[in-house]
Amino acid sequence: MFDGAGFIRGLKRKGFEFGGAACLVVGAGGVGSAIAASIAAEGPGSIALSDTRPGSAESLAARLRRHYPELRVEIRQNDPAGYELVVNATPLGMEPGDPLPIDPTRLDRKTFVGEVVMKREMTPLLEAAATRGCRFQVGTDMLFEQIPAYLEFFGYGTTTPEELRAVAEVSY
Repeated sequence: MFDGAGFIRGLKRKGFEFGGAACLVVGAGGVGSAIAASIAAEGPGSIALSDTRPGSAESLAARLRRHYPELRVEIRQNDPAGYELVVNATPLGMEPGDPLPIDPTRLDRKTFVGEVVMKREMTPLLEAAATRGCRFQVGTDMLFEQIPAYLEFFGYGTTTPEELRAVAEVSY
């Protein structure tokens, strides 16, 4: 699972600094778990988890607490107020009419908003975040960052996200 590595590489490339940051991850399934674990490895101040299935969030929180005992991990609602990083790790935004995973009016303009949905470049959440002046990362940024991580892990050399974008045909 290279979603977490790709997501983190993208944020770092855009200048996000994890040290001491308050982070909210909405969605505690496979991609949310990978991203939360990768965030935890970067030394944030805290990670809050939100999921419509409380058991999924509790299970992920327990794993993070076990591996990162110094990290404050909490189960919260999906209110993005007060966080430096808010991640949508849900499928919300893939289909027209999907509800938003958070209330974007609660975003501070200093909040960095990350998206995993790749079905469209600018999801309704990212459009709302951009309107509020937030920095953001689109879902395909994660993809183009995780491919080099995958290649490096398996010893196939590497490439850059820029080289991949230059040869890729992305259609939404």
